[in-house]
Amino acid sequence: MKDTKAIPYKIYLEEKELPTTWYNVRADMKNKPAPLLNPGTLQPMKAEELAGVFCDELVKQELDNDTRYYPIPQEIVDFYKMYRPSPLVRAYCLEKKLGTPAKIYYKFEGNNTSGSHKLNSAIAQAYYAKQQGLKGVTTETGAGQWGTALSMACSYFGLDCKVYMVKVSYEQKPFRREVMRTYGASVVPSPSNTTNVGRAILEQFPGTTGSLGCAISEAVEVAVSNPGYRYVLGSVLNQVLLHQSVIGVETKIAMDKYGIVPDIIIGCAGGGSNLGGLIAPFMGEKLRGEKDYRFIAVEPASCPSFTRGKFAYDFCDTGKVCPMAKMYTLGSGFIPAPNHAGGLRYHGMSSILSQLYHDGYMEARSVEQTSVFKAAEEFARVEGILPAPESAHAIRAAIDEALKCKETGEEKTILFGLTGTGYFDMVAYEKFHDGLMSDYIPSDEELQKGFDGLPKVD
Repeated sequence: MKDTKAIPYKIYLEEKELPTTWYNVRADMKNKPAPLLNPGTLQPMKAEELAGVFCDELVKQELDNDTRYYPIPQEIVDFYKMYRPSPLVRAYCLEKKLGTPAKIYYKFEGNNTSGSHKLNSAIAQAYYAKQQGLKGVTTETGAGQWGTALSMACSYFGLDCKVYMVKVSYEQKPFRREVMRTYGASVVPSPSNTTNVGRAILEQFPGTTGSLGCAISEAVEVAVSNPGYRYVLGSVLNQVLLHQSVIGVETKIAMDKYGIVPDIIIGCAGGGSNLGGLIAPFMGEKLRGEKDYRFIAVEPASCPSFTRGKFAYDFCDTGKVCPMAKMYTLGSGFIPAPNHAGGLRYHGMSSILSQLYHDGYMEARSVEQTSVFKAAEEFARVEGILPAPESAHAIRAAIDEALKCKETGEEKTILFGLTGTGYFDMVAYEKFHDGLMSDYIPSDEELQKGFDGLPKVD
């Protein structure tokens, strides 16, 4: 490794070093993710079946397990130049505060208007929708980062954007909602009375605060019932992890430039977009036997898909209108507690990450939200960035690993994804500071209700 004194506090790549290809980690996986299933026939979904829901080019990307590198269209590269390459930062102040011999780096994805990494895939999906000549797209959003990013991308290409926002986040984060409206999107709290599936969910779960699974169901229903529209998703799907690989590829270019090799790579985990994007090229090296890394997925204890879920086929949405995916899941009927990391309130997990976790290539842990906000506050006070609650899950684990290094004296290099900023999450920070935030961990009995609803697939 090169002398760390020669490494700048913030590593900014030159424009010419911006990645021009996405990396498809599936090409290097020995055990490919299980195919999406048609819920009616229980047979693998065909391209023509998915084309009624997703854009044609995105369907190709979704089903492609073999192409290692995808050229990024020049119009998307040009848009990326607005905020990419994003900085890779050495957390010197945090290291000093912790008194750890560990070296801590974070890839900061909050330096754009959407405030998160979500714009990386939003602009790609909007581009393909525009290329197909569509009128607009529909989507769901949890904390609001994805909805904001897609609203911005659709505005750029002149597309209509209909967003179904998880009700608890709609109420907790009114300013995030208004940013979406500023970009021209319509925003509806989910579940709502505007769709058949929304009305059915409200009847079954009166007073529910919603979930990403509910919002997905509503967005899909609107997309398939309106000509000229398609549905786009901000996480979970293979195509999204492909687009988000720009994070990891860019990170690896920066680290290689200065001879930095991470020992531990950490990301928050809800549906999988940030984590999958950050670890992609590093995981590829591990899969090919070239290098070894330790990967840690961090999820909320209130929605523990990896750590307490089952690896099984399940519906991707609460209304059961989407294809079934084999993933770690709590059951599509599981409604998470209204914690403040809205972007992580999803009952399942990416099929890619689920398969990698199942095969032992990565580990997972769950953390309680008061502990997460304590880590967020500690980070903000010394590093100067107020992190999103989702990102703070990764910060929590990074701090814990750094403190272990303090105990053992090991000089490990830790890399984590700082997925976005928390400036629209001040209600959550207020509750934490006022002592009104609680930790909710579902009981085995509560989780079993979700498992009981899993579809029977051989």
